[in-house]
Formats: sequence, structure tokens, C-alpha cells
Amino acid sequence: MPLPPDESLNRFAGRVAVVTGGASGMGRESSIRLGREGASVIVAGLPDDERGAETVAMVEAAGGQAVYVGVDVTREADCDAMADAALEHFGRLDLCIAAAGISHAGYVSGEVTEGEPLLGGAQRHVIHKPVEYWEKVLAVNLTGVMLTNRAVARRMIAQGDGGAIVNISSGAAKAPIRGMADYCVSKTGVWMLTRVLALELAPNHIRVNTVAPGLIDTPMTLAVTTDEERRQRRIESIPLNRLGEPSDIAEAALFLLSDQAGYITGQILHPDGGIFVGN
Repeated sequence: MPLPPDESLNRFAGRVAVVTGGASGMGRESSIRLGREGASVIVAGLPDDERGAETVAMVEAAGGQAVYVGVDVTREADCDAMADAALEHFGRLDLCIAAAGISHAGYVSGEVTEGEPLLGGAQRHVIHKPVEYWEKVLAVNLTGVMLTNRAVARRMIAQGDGGAIVNISSGAAKAPIRGMADYCVSKTGVWMLTRVLALELAPNHIRVNTVAPGLIDTPMTLAVTTDEERRQRRIESIPLNRLGEPSDIAEAALFLLSDQAGYITGQILHPDGGIFVGN
């Protein structure tokens, strides 16, 4: 299991972070740990998501400050308002984790659904899948990350003292999955977007990196993890013999945001339990 966090760490004191997808899963865990290490956090998620207030309370209980902001990451105006909220509430913007994402067009966080509810088996393959399903996944997972990165980077540039961004991709950026072309392509796009932005923003001392998780025990993977037989098969395929936890991804993201990673940009980190060892 993951080691408990070092309570003596205070890597983000005085800094302000924006975390999309912050109401649950990896985004929630990242928000809590940022707060524990001294950051003030804009917890961003879907409007009217009751879990947002829960995350804010958890960040505050960990010793940080937090405000929940409802945002649709596919809307540029929402992303701009989210970035501005950091300035309005906390006076600056230093860090960002772009964790908002969906596994398929019909995904609803916290519900056990596998693939689009109206499609099954080969109907999810590229030659059958409705274009609007494809477009929705790319809109959230790729365009949403671009709009988030752009909004926060513009504020960081205006601020003038750099910053750090971590985008959450997936092992699906490297390994194709039948029936999930939209998801795989979107996550591969996040990886290339990260590399391009790392080059473009380097003169402004803004670092951009990617974390690409393996199978993590979050609301998005309930379709796999609630089926005990299927869960066990997946665990047996992982060299470290366990599913990842949101804390595994949060710790990787926080490392890349921290000054400890100050000479790292444009890189992809795979916390995946060893799935890609040798690949």
C-alpha cells in the first residue's frame, strides 16, 4: 500500500493551485494533499456537484484553504472564470492539475457503466460509434485540458514568476483498447499537447508534465473494480499485484508540481504498478 504522506512536508506554502475534476477520485486526493502541504486550492468540478463541498471540507480539515468552482471544461468562458477565481479568492495562481475526464460519452461519475449505455460489444468500435459520442469524449478529455492549460498559463504569464502544470492522461495513451478509440486518442492527445506546451511555455518558466495512470481504484473504474472476478484478473496482470489508489497518482502529480521537479518539463510519468515495464 502507499506510504503515508510525510506530515513534515510543506512544499506548497503560499502557493495557489487549480485542480479540475476535483470533486472525486484523483482530483479530490490531489486537492487534499495540496492543502495539507500549504497550498490554497480552487477545487473545480461540474456545477452543482455536491461532492465539491465535501472536497473543500476535506482540504480545510487537512490544513489548507479551498473554494469550489463549478466548471464545464469544454467551455472557454468557464475555464477563464475558474482561473480568475484563483486570483479573486487567493491573489495569485501558481499550480494546476488538469484531472477532469470521462471514460466514454455516457459516463456519469460514481455510476457503474461500461462503455456507452446504448452501445455494447462491437457497436463501440470506430466503424459503428456515433460521431457525437466521439466528439464528446475528445471535447472533455482533450479540448478541456487545452482550455484549462491555456486559461491558467495566461494568468501565470501575466503574473510573471512561472508556474507548473500537470495533466492527467492514461496508460491508454500507450496501449490501445478495443471499443475505446475516443478515450485512447484523447489521452494520447493530452500527452502530445503537454509536450508542445512544455516547449511553448518554457520561456515563461512554466513547466508542463503528464501523469499517465494505470488501473486506479476510482469512480471511473467501478465497472471493473466492482466485479470481483474481473477485479482479481486485472490485479494478477499488474506486476506489483494491486490496483492503484488515488494517492499514488496524487503523489506523482505533486512531485511534478514541486520544486523537487524544477528541471523536469515535457515528460510523462506512468504510475501503473509496472504494467509497461519493458515496453
